[in-house]
Parts: sequence; C-alpha cells; structure tokens
Amino acid sequence: MVDMLDRPDQPLVLLVDDTPANLMLMSELLADHYQVEGADSGAEALRIAAGTPPPDLILLDVMMPRMDGYEVCRRLKADPATAAIPVIFLTAKSEPADEQHGFDLGAVDYITKPISAPIVLARVEAQLRLKAAADFLRDKSEYLELEVRRRTRDIQRLQEVTIEAMASLAAMRENPRGRHLARIERYTVELARTLARQQPLLAGQLGAARIAQLGKSAMLHGIGRLVLPDRILLSPTLLQDEDLQLLHGHAVAGRDALLAAEAKLGNVPDFLRDARDIVYSQHEHWDGSGYPQGLRGEQIPLAARLMAVAGCYEELTSHHPYRASLTHAEAAAQIGAASGTRFDPSVVLAFIEAAERFALIAQRHADGAAAIHYELQRLEDSLGENIELTLPSR
Repeated sequence: MVDMLDRPDQPLVLLVDDTPANLMLMSELLADHYQVEGADSGAEALRIAAGTPPPDLILLDVMMPRMDGYEVCRRLKADPATAAIPVIFLTAKSEPADEQHGFDLGAVDYITKPISAPIVLARVEAQLRLKAAADFLRDKSEYLELEVRRRTRDIQRLQEVTIEAMASLAAMRENPRGRHLARIERYTVELARTLARQQPLLAGQLGAARIAQLGKSAMLHGIGRLVLPDRILLSPTLLQDEDLQLLHGHAVAGRDALLAAEAKLGNVPDFLRDARDIVYSQHEHWDGSGYPQGLRGEQIPLAARLMAVAGCYEELTSHHPYRASLTHAEAAAQIGAASGTRFDPSVVLAFIEAAERFALIAQRHADGAAAIHYELQRLEDSLGENIELTLPSR
C-alpha cells in the first residue's frame, strides 16, 4: 500500500478501452479534474494497476479482445494489491444481466454508452470521495496498529531491561564476570521449547512469546541470594540448623522483593509473575520434599519446574571453587535419576531430548579465566567473613 504522503495531489484515474477515440474522449472529459492514464488492453490495465502509485479509480470497458473487462475486473479483485481500487464499468452492453454480472464481479458502478458527461463526472467524483474516506480510515487503522506494535515493543524492551538490571544486581552477589545468566536463559528457553513439542496440551501455555519471557524471567532466579553471606553461598559442606534455615529463607526474600515491585506497579505483569514463581518455587520437589512450601506435583508452577531442571544442570556442570564440576553425561544421569522425585517427569523427558543442545550452550557460554579467578578469590575472602545478614521478621 502506498503511503498517504506518496500519493499524487490529484486522484489518478485509469481509463481502459481498446478504442483510441474513446480513450481520447474520456481523457478530455476528466483531464481538468484528475490525473488520467490510459490502457488499450486488459493486460496493460493490470500492469498499470499493480504499479506505483496505483490508480485511485478505473473506468473499464467490457468488450475488448483477448481479455474482456469482466476478466480484468475479476483479476483486479482477486489480487490483494489491487482489490481496493474501485472499478466503474463504462460500456455499450446495457442488458440488466450484463450490469448484474459487473456488480457481481465487484464493480462499484456501471455506466452505459452513449455517456452523459455530467453523470460520468458526478459518479466518478462520488466514488473517489468514498475511496478517499476508506483510505483515510485504513491509513488511520494502520497507523494505530503500528503505534500499538511500537508501544508493545517498547514495553517488552523495558521489561527486558528491568529484568537484566535486576538480574545483574543479583549476579554482582555471585560472579559478575561469569556467564551464568546467559546459560540459564538459554537452558530455560531450550527446555520450554522441547516440552511444548512433546506435550501438545502445554502448547497453549508455551507459545513463542511466553517461552522467550520465561527465559528472561529465569535470569531473576537468584535475586533472593542477595540476603545470603558468602560463607553460605560458598560453603563446601552441607549446611545445618540455622545456616540451612537462612539458606531456605532466600526464596521468601526474593519473592517478597518481587511482590513489592508488583505492588508499586499496581498490577502483575506476566514477566514478574513468572519470575516470582521461579524465585519462590524453584526448590520445590515433585514428591513434596522441597521448600519453602512443600508443594508437590503440578502444585508447583510450570515456570519453577522448568527452572528446577535448568538450574540443576547449571549447578552441576558450571565451575565451583570448592568442588569439581560434573561432566555433561554425569549431570544428565543425575537429572534422569531424579525424575519423579525431585523433578517433574515430563520436564525430565524434555531435558533428555534437549540434552545435547544443553551441552552446546554450556560450551559456547563457558566462563573465562577471569571469572574462575574471581570465584577463587572470593572463596578465599569468605573464609574470614563474620557478617551475618538476617531476614526481617514476618
């Protein structure tokens, strides 16, 4: 469609007639009011109609060799690029059946020869006014649609920037030089895509936009760890008693931070809802043995079930200063063995199918030497840490 600013100041009328005298007569009649172009065959008329700018109106003879006017009209209306151009038949065929056939093909008017100049001018003017009104409404609709799409993209970008900023803040608490967030985002997206293919009943929940959103929301999975001291995060041994309680409390702290953000917004955007589900419920187990609520089975939000598997693979295969990382095969075996206990069996099946792609993601986004050195230095520094960060009382 031609932009409004690109259209000629005067409407363009295309005259189609195989008789040169008729083309000249009509051109003289219309030239003082409109831009006029002529075509002496149906094929030439179709070529001009498909050009730029397209005509605003076509005056079309019926009786022409090779391709008559009815066929020209049928082809014009069948092509989305020319279907909106109004067609007026201008012909010596005056039988009611001929006129009805023209209207059936999509013509807006039917004028019989010999013509009356005032009638032709009045009918052409009327149809051009109608087309101008239709073009205005169509252009306005397109403008509004484009504006909605632009604003939607702006909102989506704002959401992404918000997530990335919050996730980067959480990453500062862990390893700002690592590529942990990039891996988590890609693991979650890959897992969700595979699950959607395997489980048609989940396809409605896992469209392309939702999957991309889940990947971004998964980047916030560690926001609750901001309340944890390094001696908890970097402990090489299993935590006990108060330390274990403090660790479990980070899920509540992360959820409360996102709830506070929702309260300020006044609503619950989907990306924050998914992030909250991930932060609060990623440590729940399929058999009910997890924390903080002891949810089981499908009581656990889908986003959290996906994150549980993606996060476990990341935890097992990424570098740690206090223990060796597992190989891809070892990590995959552990996840498979936890199907039905720690993890949703359907999500584990999706992981098994996507496992090789997980390995490629891990390889392409592996941490560099600077990130590993940072982890080692932080572990050394944490040995002397004596600061306790506690959760606010509820």
